Amino acid sequence: MIRVRFLGSGDAFGDGGRFQTCILIEIPGFRALLDCGATSLVALKRADVDPNTIDAVVVTHFHGDHAGGIPYLILDGQFRRRDRPLTVAGPPGVRDRVKTMFEAALPSSSATEQRFAISYLELSATVTALGPLRVFVLPVAHLAATAPHGVRLEILDRAIAYTGDTQWCDALPRLADGADLLIAECYSVDKAIPQHLSHAALVAHRDDLRAKRIVLTHPGVETLARRSELAWELVDDGTVFEV
Repeated sequence: MIRVRFLGSGDAFGDGGRFQTCILIEIPGFRALLDCGATSLVALKRADVDPNTIDAVVVTHFHGDHAGGIPYLILDGQFRRRDRPLTVAGPPGVRDRVKTMFEAALPSSSATEQRFAISYLELSATVTALGPLRVFVLPVAHLAATAPHGVRLEILDRAIAYTGDTQWCDALPRLADGADLLIAECYSVDKAIPQHLSHAALVAHRDDLRAKRIVLTHPGVETLARRSELAWELVDDGTVFEV
């Protein structure tokens, strides 16, 4: 059984008082974060999840609300005497991108030698093993400078897909195909916002999304205001699913 916990389900601006993207994937003996936005360390501690128990972080792209919490997760482990190894997996260049985030947030900290092992794993359309997970990513239609990708996680006979931030693109049906759970961005309802998914776009392509269950996340102001009109469940901080 896979447990999916939305510790952070919000957009970049905290609309609705939500934490930024931080989705905890739990299976026996292994915990991974799907994205780690800048507020994620707070979200973990608010949910009473020990950050030192996180085995891996899977990053969809390098915007701060999806990856900006990684330096703080690592340094928190250093200060609290973490000894568990950590893997940070993401699009090509993930090691250098994390170093850049370290230097932007906490100058000179990227050179600190950690007391625990950190490894970096570049993901691609080829399936990659990450502990008990099988992971692959596909490029999506978001700001190119952030190396945007959607993610599919497979564990035994189960699959979880996540769009990341993107407008509609051909990668989404491939990621969603047969997945037990598709986590889809839904930043707006009708308004077309470049590089983001709207509810209208998801509805227009609903027959292409052959996932067993679809849930919505990353809502902006319009989505929150019109929640009762949505075709699928909008998650909140604290929502939990078992897959």
